[in-house]
Amino acid sequence: MYRYIVTAAVAAAASAAGYQSMAPTGQWFGHTFTGLGRGSKQLALTFDDGPNDPHTQHLLEVLARHNVHATFFLIGRYAQQRPDIVREIVKAGHVVGNHTFTHPLLVFKSTRELRAQLENCRRALSDAIGEHSNLFRPPFGGRRPAVLRVVRQMGLEPIMWDVTGYDWNANSAEQIERKVTSQARGGSVILLHDGGHREFGANRSYTVTATDRLISRYKSEGYEFVTIPEMMRKSDSSS
Repeated sequence: MYRYIVTAAVAAAASAAGYQSMAPTGQWFGHTFTGLGRGSKQLALTFDDGPNDPHTQHLLEVLARHNVHATFFLIGRYAQQRPDIVREIVKAGHVVGNHTFTHPLLVFKSTRELRAQLENCRRALSDAIGEHSNLFRPPFGGRRPAVLRVVRQMGLEPIMWDVTGYDWNANSAEQIERKVTSQARGGSVILLHDGGHREFGANRSYTVTATDRLISRYKSEGYEFVTIPEMMRKSDSSS
């Protein structure tokens, strides 16, 4: 009986640890930024897996039309392939962050591989735009204590999210919009995608349309869209 209890406890702990390594808002393995507390009227739009032609450019047009700035977590190999799009993002006033060079699941990578992923992405972004933010988002949200330790040693700030539109496999813009509105509250960090990690050129037209609708909806309700650095400054000033 005792052996059964111990085995069950170990299995439960392993399951919980596995969940925490992927859960966007999990904090077991170290603090990550996931947004502000309730009561805020700010929202942060974040886009992963770009740059991506032509959907990043279409998204930039939507954001410009609404005078909204967002945060883009870019894959290094795509930034290396299309530095012109990276420059367009920054020229439009948006924030760029590190999303590794090839988008691996970092919980299975060695420290050396992790450092290479981060440094190669940082170099690709620097080659395209020079100085940029110190923000980092782990692919798939995957992290463990060693990942966060190396990230901070390299001067990077890990950024997660608390709302996702599940737009990588959505069947319509309406579906993305419903997913976001069912979760979002004041102070949320919203995860969407302007590209796809498997290949350059992923179709993100539904995301572009959904973003347009979401901005209109939340602005009409008195919300303000901010970048991650702006939201983090608000968090620091209120703590």
